[in-house]
Amino acid sequence: MFVEIVSPSGRIFSGEVTGVRAPGVEGSFEVLRNHAPMIAAISIGSLVITDNSGNPITFATSGGFVEVSNNTVTILAETAELGSKIDVERAQAAEARAVEALAEATDPETKAKMTKALERARNRARVSMGQVGRKR
Repeated sequence: MFVEIVSPSGRIFSGEVTGVRAPGVEGSFEVLRNHAPMIAAISIGSLVITDNSGNPITFATSGGFVEVSNNTVTILAETAELGSKIDVERAQAAEARAVEALAEATDPETKAKMTKALERARNRARVSMGQVGRKR
């Protein structure tokens, strides 16, 4: 099946794959060939596509939507970053900054914003650490 991942920064991935696993807002789900048509919201998490050789390709995403139709999967992501391109140390530093900012937040709006920032930072760190030792 054909998969395209697009974010506001442009096309992140485009190609033939055997499967897509996404972090749905109601729980993770997988799309394989001949899947029924659907549209689903995705949340912060790991987006994993399996290439035609059976190799997983992992992306850190911060949410968006997935559309499945006629063996074509279109992912409109708020952000999608290839796991092998995430700098582990930079991701961990961003997580530390987010923890500090959340601790200093006083009003509910700022706390909510910093909580989301911490979730995104932790996801990037998790995805990047899962890529350590893999071919880039």
